[in-house]
Amino acid sequence: MSQSAVTSAAPPAVKPEAKHVWLPAAFLPRLITGVVILLAWEFIVRALAPAYVAKPSTVALAVPRVIADPAFLAATGATLAAVAQGLAVALFFGTVIGLMMGRSPLAERAVRHYVNGFYAVPMIVVLPLFSLWFGYSSGTRVATIIFAAIFSIIINVADGARSVPREYMEVARSFRAGRLSMLTGIVLPSSMPYLLAGFRLAAGRALIGAVVAEFFLSVGGLGYFILYNSRSYKHSEAFVGVLLLAAFGVAFELLVQWMTRRFMPWYRRDERGG
Repeated sequence: MSQSAVTSAAPPAVKPEAKHVWLPAAFLPRLITGVVILLAWEFIVRALAPAYVAKPSTVALAVPRVIADPAFLAATGATLAAVAQGLAVALFFGTVIGLMMGRSPLAERAVRHYVNGFYAVPMIVVLPLFSLWFGYSSGTRVATIIFAAIFSIIINVADGARSVPREYMEVARSFRAGRLSMLTGIVLPSSMPYLLAGFRLAAGRALIGAVVAEFFLSVGGLGYFILYNSRSYKHSEAFVGVLLLAAFGVAFELLVQWMTRRFMPWYRRDERGG
């Protein structure tokens, strides 16, 4: 066999595969949209608004100064502590009431209309009443946060408790499981996706409730920090507080997603376009 025949019969050399850098499909459109919004904001404010109105360039310059301000740090700590307290109370009682509504027809008939009615009530409406009960203090802020957050959890947990397959409960009864064991061992784990969805909604409403209460009551916190600086024509400093609140909302969303992946590996959502 000739050398040329051997050479022609040899397999072609395998080229190394090119390495591709993976980026989410929606990253580039989001980036472009954000840049367009910031540029439009900057040029419109410079062209039409007074000099004290916040724009991206002045907000960026104000961020280091505001972050280092002890008053801002104290306000942030006060708001976050109140939100954490209110969410903890709302999560506990909302889960208990939601499980009762979802598994007991009598409990659902007794409280369903009240839950739906209070959920539709704007939180600003109950603030004067809470201020009479708890005074112009941080207690009213916590009460407003609980009111804002608890009904989202109740409604979602109740829906989750009702969605438990009947076969699960029949198997538990065949093994002589008690009502409490079925609630904690079957109903509650099955309702966790609904509970986390309710917690996501409750977290956002809790932040809104805290800020609204601080506006109304003039209680120290991020809401009062934003109100005071905006009325003092320090709009850039006030907008730093707004950005921080938005960052908290995103952090809550990421926390819920992490909890879903960490504690419920069997649960998968459709994340197309995410």
